[in-house]
Amino acid sequence: MTSINKIGVVGAGQMGAGIAQVAAMAGFTCSVTDTRSDALESSSRNVQKSLTKLAAKGLIKDAHEIANRIQWHADMDRLSNCDLVIEAVVENEHVKTQVFRALDALLKEEAIIASNTSSISITRLANATTRPAKFIGMHFMNPVPLMKLVEIIKGHHTSAETVEVIMGLAHKMGKTPTIAADYPGFITNRVLTPMINEAFYALMEGVAHAQDIDTSMRLGCNFPMGPLTLADFIGLDTCLAIMEVMHKGFGEDKYRPCPLLRQYVEAGLLGRKSGEGVFKYGEE
Repeated sequence: MTSINKIGVVGAGQMGAGIAQVAAMAGFTCSVTDTRSDALESSSRNVQKSLTKLAAKGLIKDAHEIANRIQWHADMDRLSNCDLVIEAVVENEHVKTQVFRALDALLKEEAIIASNTSSISITRLANATTRPAKFIGMHFMNPVPLMKLVEIIKGHHTSAETVEVIMGLAHKMGKTPTIAADYPGFITNRVLTPMINEAFYALMEGVAHAQDIDTSMRLGCNFPMGPLTLADFIGLDTCLAIMEVMHKGFGEDKYRPCPLLRQYVEAGLLGRKSGEGVFKYGEE
């Protein structure tokens, strides 16, 4: 059975950095690669800040030691000796496919490739490699260090051994894994994103102001945050991409992306990461 010792992450965004942090906290050596030097520098600083806060609260012992388990670099070739590489790039199938082709040629034969995709078919993504039995979905929730769930998605050819190894890894990372079939949106986004999309329809149709929609869902359904605030947190472009995958995959109108959601994305109003989405955000 494959033994996981060194983990690689492709993509130094918020998700990739979070995955690297929890891997290092679990005792793994981790390498993060990204072509964007600014993303590498920013994520390295953010992980260090996060670990320092956890140490101050007594939740970890040595923030410096954990941080030193993570290497940040722009050269994907540095991942060649990894036992597992987790892809965490933009939710775009073409971009992900290019990453998987490069990884497949680079990694040793026994290495596992996992995708952090939130909605795209694992079976289809695995076709970009020569190792579909060792290809799997590993969908972390944002923010990764705080959220306990990780969805494990088994593609058509994913082996039982690969599922067992990744389930064990998730537990070592302190996560609670669930297993999802390879259908668009998997579990969480199959249920969550249509609700967010419906909130945009309610806003577009003038059912209520954005704040009142969120307040109603928080107080009426006991949600920790309203669906529009959550959409801003996730990223409106990501929400749109997930809805498009489900609409195309199922071919049903109930998954049709709201025109207002699409309009926000086309206007560059992506949520917190752009400083404005449904709501405006200042410097934090």
